[in-house]
Amino acid sequence: MAISRAQLVKELEPGLNALFGLEYRQYANEAAEIFDTESSDRAFEEEVMLSGFGNASVKPEGQGVSFDDAQETFTARYTNETIALAFAITEEAIEDNLYDRLASRYTKALARSMASTKQIKGAAVLNNAFNANFAGGDGVSLLNAAHPTLSGNFSNTLAVAADLNETSLEQSLIDISAFTDERGLKIAARGMKMIIPPQLQFTADRLMKSEGRVGTADNDINAIKNMGMVSEGYTVNHYLTDPDAFFIKTDVPNGLKHFNRSPIKTTMEGDFDTGNVRYKARERYVFGFSDPRGVFGSPGA
Repeated sequence: MAISRAQLVKELEPGLNALFGLEYRQYANEAAEIFDTESSDRAFEEEVMLSGFGNASVKPEGQGVSFDDAQETFTARYTNETIALAFAITEEAIEDNLYDRLASRYTKALARSMASTKQIKGAAVLNNAFNANFAGGDGVSLLNAAHPTLSGNFSNTLAVAADLNETSLEQSLIDISAFTDERGLKIAARGMKMIIPPQLQFTADRLMKSEGRVGTADNDINAIKNMGMVSEGYTVNHYLTDPDAFFIKTDVPNGLKHFNRSPIKTTMEGDFDTGNVRYKARERYVFGFSDPRGVFGSPGA
């Protein structure tokens, strides 16, 4: 449906002083703080988890060496989605000079809608991180206490769900350092960046930046700050829906990913039959995760 003069009747009145509602500021590309971006050249991308080998065994004198098998354990698939939105202005509205006054405003509004959708899509990966209906390649949710491996299960969430505080943050960092690979070998994983909703930004700032321990009268140092833990600090994501859930991005590669199939493209064309001018924005991308060790989190108490 095209935007007509009837919808913009005030635009035709000479006493009009200002237009508003289309020029709000928007948050920055907050998804870029969470996801590693790669380009895509196909309808979907797949990433395969390889198991590697277990610990080596003792070779008795005169006997043969033990052999081990490496294998593929699971596949993470990313299916690119097409995101698009359009609007049209009638030929009569253009003739009455509404084009010059409104076209640039509505094209900016179109870009803002596309940007908002992208942020919502990105945040949805974490918003659904504890939901069993949004399973990853290993068959369970992104944040789960029972990720299956060849050597048993591993967890990337707290054993007892907790709100963000000094104790829960320290325990999260301890648990991250205990991560193992698919064969049970320890890996040197570290928590690098905390991802939080706006409701936790004040708590996070005190935990990360205070010289002393938060909420005590003792002369104890803030060990998290003093040891340089979570070295990339924290980032606030305004599209997270759980006010007390917090997440920690680790330095394990191939964790949270964003594949960009086709960058945003805008087109404009006229319609011969109606004379309307149509504007369209379109892009293709997908957000997801491969290795769940790339993130740790708690849903809050």
